[in-house]
Amino acid sequence: MDRNTIIGLTLIFILLLVWQQMMQPTQEEIEEQQRRQDSIEMVQQRQDSLQRVEKDTTSSLDVVETEDDSLVLLQKQAAFGPFSGAATGKEEEIVLENGLFKVTFTSLGGRIKEVVLKKYFKVIEGEDGKDTKVPLPLLEDEKNKFEYFFPVANLPTGGVNSGNLYFEVVQKDQQSVTFRALADNGGYFEQKYQISPETYKIDYDVRFENLNTLISQNAGEVRLNWVNYLSKLEKNTVYERRYSTVYFKPVEEDPEYCSCTSDDVEEVKNQRVKWVSNANQFFNSSLIAEDAFNSAVLETKMLPEESNDLKLLVSEINLPYSHAPTESFSMDFYIGPNEFDRLYAFGNSLQDVIPFGWSIFGTINRWVIRPLFNFLSGFIGSKGIVILFLTLIVKLLLYPLTYRMLYSQSKMGALKPRLEGMKEKYKDDPQQQQMETMKLYREFGVNPLGGCMPMVLQMPIWFALYRFFPASIEFRQAGFLWADDLSSYDVFVQLPFELPFNMGAHISLFTLLWAITTLIYTYYNTRHMDMSANPAMKYMQYIMPIMFLGFFNTFASGLTCYLLFSNLFNITQTLVTKNYIIDNEKIEKELEDYRKKPKKKGGFQQRLEAALKEQQRIQEQKDTQQGKKRKR
Repeated sequence: MDRNTIIGLTLIFILLLVWQQMMQPTQEEIEEQQRRQDSIEMVQQRQDSLQRVEKDTTSSLDVVETEDDSLVLLQKQAAFGPFSGAATGKEEEIVLENGLFKVTFTSLGGRIKEVVLKKYFKVIEGEDGKDTKVPLPLLEDEKNKFEYFFPVANLPTGGVNSGNLYFEVVQKDQQSVTFRALADNGGYFEQKYQISPETYKIDYDVRFENLNTLISQNAGEVRLNWVNYLSKLEKNTVYERRYSTVYFKPVEEDPEYCSCTSDDVEEVKNQRVKWVSNANQFFNSSLIAEDAFNSAVLETKMLPEESNDLKLLVSEINLPYSHAPTESFSMDFYIGPNEFDRLYAFGNSLQDVIPFGWSIFGTINRWVIRPLFNFLSGFIGSKGIVILFLTLIVKLLLYPLTYRMLYSQSKMGALKPRLEGMKEKYKDDPQQQQMETMKLYREFGVNPLGGCMPMVLQMPIWFALYRFFPASIEFRQAGFLWADDLSSYDVFVQLPFELPFNMGAHISLFTLLWAITTLIYTYYNTRHMDMSANPAMKYMQYIMPIMFLGFFNTFASGLTCYLLFSNLFNITQTLVTKNYIIDNEKIEKELEDYRKKPKKKGGFQQRLEAALKEQQRIQEQKDTQQGKKRKR
């Protein structure tokens, strides 16, 4: 690794620091976030209080049920108003399935109780240390809620939650089921679900029949409360937590999301919302309106690492209601994997729940790297071999930049004897040495940053790939060599203790081989370089790969596999280019021809030399003053 490479890596490191700094919230944003958090806590406290009233009322009903049926009826009416008849019943489960998933519904609340995906699996480590694959469940947590709140006057809770009602199954076949909660005036609230073959979509319609006289006249909305405890589905829960959150799309804007790394609340009150998605790293449960929701308040809560759940996602979604005798609202559920083509088919940018990144990096992943990967996967079965060919194609596409970098290094190498002679001549005058070095570069037409800029131009590709591997479901549980899951870290050696700096309790062999090949490549590229002017640079280029060991040891093995292949291609390209393609004699002649040409200083060159001369003048002035003081 030569000096230009070190400059490039340093620039990358600086950009990462700048990026992190820019992403930190301002004081105003922190205060606004606190205000939102206080607001949502007040709402949550009110809901908890109302739920306690409901619970106490229901408990009291159970106590006196055997004593006085008429009293029980009165208490039910007090608690549930016009829906008191649906307040008691027996829970019934209905199952619909196709070739991709099995959906279990419950008549208590008329909601989805569990979805089991048939093509994807969750890996559980047994007591014997062996991994076992089990069917992958979504929405299965008993603490989950999916309930509508009907505002009804003169009730202690202010209304009725559909989650407390027993729905009647009024229609059922192999592909659909319809639930109804009956009101005492003959009206009802209906929920209809319908699945289709070979899709993860569920057609979902709600209907309000003759409820316009029961729901408070000043209520223009019906609130849907969706509480979802995300399950831990992946081996690497650190990155699964980092890529899991609530996404949502305002109708007239691009999709947005709550923070992935901290508690967050997003209020969308003055815009209609097209969809809301609760997303894990590789799976999501999305509710998509045929028209649009009126508004929404979305919240994500971080849970302790030792919790059985990954995160808590809470969505308060408001459906429009105009008090017509008959009203319906159509939606779609998507409950399944983050497969790009399936999500893209929905339109409305639902595919943006896949965390490929934003701006140019996400664009490169979605429309360049992903299609290229899919094309290669069409005739290559092994995902690891696909990564190998992907690396080869990327390296070939970027080879013009690599060639310019190596050519610039060769020109610098040709100037090395002259530079060493100049440094020896002005070894006692650093300022003059810098000025003469710049003159030498200008005289022979050599750009000292010529080998650095191609690396900077490649950075969008590197950042994109950093997000591509842990976000692409195609790598999930795909094995290659010793790695059993290219979307997570590979475990070559399991350790009985945790390594420092959050490196985990394992050794990633792909990461270790990447570091070794980086050191080899660095040694080969810099063995003929003069580091006497900056000895720290000599050691820094070897320290940096060691420092990155801690970062990559817990990262997706698909990326570290790519980096290893990339290093091997770098070494091969460097050997072939320097020894067989670049003509060093031609470079010497080119430098001499350029030296003989008349030259005109550019504005930057003039300013740089003027700055060096001024620095030299100031230093000489300081030396003169110090000399006078010593004489005194």
